[in-house]
Amino acid sequence: MSDSDQPQVGVLLPTREQAITGSFAGRPLISFAQQAELLGFDSLWTGDSLLARPRLDPVVVLAAAAAATSRITLGTAAITPALRHPLIAANMITSLDHVSSGRLVLGVGSGFPMPETELEFAAVGASFTGRAARLDETTQLWQRAWASTTPEGTTDFTGKYWQATGLDRLPDPARPGGPPLWLAGSDTPRVLARVVQYYDGWLPFLPSAQAYAKAWQQIQVEATAAGRAPGAITAGMYATITVNPNRAAAQAELEDYLGHYYGRSLDQMSRLQAYGWGTPEECADWLAGYVRAGARHIIIRVGSLDAETQLKDIASIVLPVLRAAR
Repeated sequence: MSDSDQPQVGVLLPTREQAITGSFAGRPLISFAQQAELLGFDSLWTGDSLLARPRLDPVVVLAAAAAATSRITLGTAAITPALRHPLIAANMITSLDHVSSGRLVLGVGSGFPMPETELEFAAVGASFTGRAARLDETTQLWQRAWASTTPEGTTDFTGKYWQATGLDRLPDPARPGGPPLWLAGSDTPRVLARVVQYYDGWLPFLPSAQAYAKAWQQIQVEATAAGRAPGAITAGMYATITVNPNRAAAQAELEDYLGHYYGRSLDQMSRLQAYGWGTPEECADWLAGYVRAGARHIIIRVGSLDAETQLKDIASIVLPVLRAAR
C-alpha cells in the first residue's frame, strides 16, 4: 500500500457529549483537539444540531480548534445546511477555511430521518420535505460563490429553491473552489448517484462492511461512467466504537451512551449506524473490515460520555491496525 493510499483516521469532538453532561465549556474541547493532534489522528470532526441534539456550533468550535492546532484536518460530520441561510453559511465556511489555513473538509447532510430532526427544521422555517434536493442546490450555490472570481464563474445563481446575485462580493475561500464537500448519507441508489454527480466524498455510517463494499463499488462504476477522475471521490466512513478490556463493560457503556444521545437502544441504532465495542484490538479488527471494503478515511465517534479517556488506547492500538489494513 502506498502512502497516498494509506487510510486516514479521524475522531469526533465530544460537543454533543458535553451537552448531555451539562457542560458547554470551550477549553476542554480545545484540549481534546490538541491531544488528538499529538496522538497522531489525521483529522478532527464535529457534528451539528440546533434543537434535535443540541451542542455548540460546529463552525465556531472548529475555528477555535484551528487556532489551537497546526496539522490536523478539520471537518464537519456533518453540518446541516438547512439550518442556515446559504449565503451566510457560505461566508462562515469561507471564513473557517481561512482560519484553518485550508485544512477544512465539509461533510454535509440533509438531516437524520427522525421526528426530532423534523421539529428542528420546522423551528427555523426549513422544509423537511424535499430536503435532499434542497441540500444539493445549496452546495451548488456555495460552489458557484466560491468559483465566482474564476474566468468560468458567474456572479449569479438561479435554482429551484434559491436565487442569489453578486456572489463575487463574498470573500474568496482559502483554496480555489473552496473546501471539499462530502455527502453524509446511506447506500441507496439515489444517494450514490448524488455523490457521483455533486460531491468530493461519501460519508456513510453503514452497519456492515459488506454493505459498504457493495455501495463503494457502485460509486466507482458510476464515477467512471460519468468521467470523474480516479480518486476524485473520497471514501469516508463514520463509525462509533467503545473500547474497554472487558467486552461486556464496553457494551454496557455504549448502551448508556446511546440512551442519553438518541433515547434509543443499541439494538435499535445498530440497524441504522455502525457500532463496535470491546477491546481496542477487537474494535480495530472490526473497523479494518471497512478499510478492506474500500474506506480511506475513517471517522471515529467514541461511544462514551467521557470520550477523552479512550483516546490513547484508540491512538496506540486502533490507528496502526487501520493504517496497515489493505
